[in-house]
Formats: sequence, C-alpha cells, structure tokens
Amino acid sequence: MSVHLQIDATRGAARAGTLITPHGEVETPVFMPVGTLASVKGVSQDVLEELGVEILLSNTYHLFLRPGVETVHRMGGLHRFMSWDRAILTDSGGFQVFSLTDLRKVSEEGVAFRSHLDGSPHFLSPEKAMEAQIGLGADIIMAFDECTEYPADAARARASMELTVRWAARCKNYFEERKNEVPWARTESAELRSAGQPKAAVPTRTGATQALFGIVQGGMDTELRRESAERTIDIGFPGYAIGGLSVGEPRELTRDIVLSTLEHLPSGQPRYLMGVGTPEEIAQYAQSGVDMMDCVLPTRAARHGLLFTSEGKVSIKQARYAQDESALDPACECRVCQRYSRAYLRHLYASNELLAQVLNTVHNLHFYLATMRTVRTWIRAAHAPAAGAS
Repeated sequence: MSVHLQIDATRGAARAGTLITPHGEVETPVFMPVGTLASVKGVSQDVLEELGVEILLSNTYHLFLRPGVETVHRMGGLHRFMSWDRAILTDSGGFQVFSLTDLRKVSEEGVAFRSHLDGSPHFLSPEKAMEAQIGLGADIIMAFDECTEYPADAARARASMELTVRWAARCKNYFEERKNEVPWARTESAELRSAGQPKAAVPTRTGATQALFGIVQGGMDTELRRESAERTIDIGFPGYAIGGLSVGEPRELTRDIVLSTLEHLPSGQPRYLMGVGTPEEIAQYAQSGVDMMDCVLPTRAARHGLLFTSEGKVSIKQARYAQDESALDPACECRVCQRYSRAYLRHLYASNELLAQVLNTVHNLHFYLATMRTVRTWIRAAHAPAAGAS
C-alpha cells in the first residue's frame, strides 16, 4: 500500500477527501508549500505545523546537488533529516533541469547538465531520478519527465511527449524493483534510539511504501495531452500529475489545458496540478477537480513584499503604508495580522530586516491554506444534512 485517496464529498467537478500517506492523512484539495532545500524559506517546521501544513514539497534537483542524496539517506530520509513528521512530495528534477537551458543536453538516456552552483557536470536519467527520490524518502515521488517549452511547434511537442512516456515506463520499472529501499522502510524507532540517535519522526504505516505518480505532458495541444494521459494511465500509477504549465503561456491557455486534461484522468485517483497558481486560480482549479497543487508564488512573492489579502494584493513596500496602523488583512486570522500593523511590516521590509521575509511568508502561506480550507468547506457543504434533519 502506498497512497490512497478517499473521496468523501463532491460538488460538481470538485471533490473533497483524504489522501492517506505513509506519514499521515492529508485533507484534499490541498495546497502544498514548496520547501526547495528541505526548508520552506524563513519558516520553521513548528510554524508550518501551526499553520496546518499536512504535506509539503521538496526539490530533487536541488537536494541532489546539496547536501546530496547520500547524506539525506544516511540521516534516515527527508523526514528525519528535516524533523518533519508529516507527508512530503518530491518532484523529479525535470522542471529544474528544463530551466537550466544552456547548461543541459537532453538525450534518450537522460539529461546531462551543469550545476548552477559551481558548473560541475551531472547526469539525471529516469533511473537516476528514481534512485535519488527513493534515497530521499518522500511519501510521493514523481516520474522523470521532459517539460516542453512554450511556444513549441507540433513536432517538438510530440517528441517531448513521447520521450516523457518512454521515461515514465523506465521510472516505473526501476521503482518497482527498488521501492523497498526507501530509508524508512527499514529504519525502526527502537533501532535509532538504541544507537543514540534522535527518535524517528513518526512510525510509518505498516507495509507502506512510496507512491510514484506519472506526469502528463503534451505542450499546449489538447490532443497530445489526451494521448499522453491515456498512455501514462496504461503504464499504471497510483496518481497522475499535469505538468509543463506556467512556462510562459497565457493564463487562459493554462486553464484550458488543465480542464481538457482533467477529463482524461481517473476519477478515483489523486490529480496533481504542478507549479500553478494565484489564490484565485488554485481555488478555481480545486473547484474543477484538482486534488493537489503547489506553487512558489506565496513564498517568493512574500520575499518581494507582495502580500495576498481578502481585499486584493498589497505591495507592502509602498510609502502609503508607512503610517498605516491597520492590520494587513482585517479578515485574516493569521498570527501576523492579529499582531502587527501595515506600518510595522512596511518598516521591516524597508529596513531589509529578515523578520520581514518571515512574517510576510507566514501570512501568504496562511492565506493560501485558508483558501483551500474554504474550498473544502464549500464542497462538503453540498453534502451537509439540511437544517432539522436527523
């Protein structure tokens, strides 16, 4: 048993449920904060728990380069390494390698690339990406794919999609042979304590393994997306992701591709939309039937002073807030809005104080997570008993 999605309520295309993972249950639809280097920038794990984060995402490419998969594996996997006892998803590294542009060379075997840190040469293949993600030990791992650039002509989009399907089959073959090598599959709390090491974060479910999700590609061609979905489903995965979006295409086109692709994904399995979303967009995609989403926007925007509120976006760096005594968002219940004024947040940012990034990030993450809670409540309300019913 790896992961299982239990759907409890539906409302139109939207569905609310529980994603059961080896390291805990996750209410869906869910937004997953991005913790690139086993860390959500500026926010400690206890604060993430307080915010109600049930699953977060880490990046295989970055961890592959630093501190290295072997280091994390020896520490017992990401959960123990970062002292996080809840679910984790790792991406395959495909998108990061795609973004290197001039530093990579793609072949049938995989991708040769140079590190953005020091220029050192490396190679990622479907098998190597699986080896790395098994070593990192996330609950959910992703097939190694090629992200198609935008714009791309028909021949290029098809070639990229075909390569992704071939790589998906190789990923599954490697994973099925070695999935029991995940660090927590053989690490028991008692063994760690007897060795004088800290207690393992949490026991995993008995017999649990990682889950490998397939990724649908196909550029901005709806027919290629349909074919990619069908062929990826034929390979057989416990969950499916929609990848290759937010690569420069218009927002309207993103939505069209998402909606058309959702029609071809299994209704009883998790649907994951990768790397997309303003608060309004993630709410719309959740209402359209997406179960899982991630995006760097709330944390990246926070570091640049852009904050999301119930009244719209606020650029806290602006001088107009220098003497504003009001809360950032009077409707928000996060620890930042309950305590600090806009004037103080603006002062922190203008003074280049590290606390500005911390508080801004905490607020933005709360706003995203609260948006998903609102959507889940809206979905479940359709199944609530009528007043007076017994």
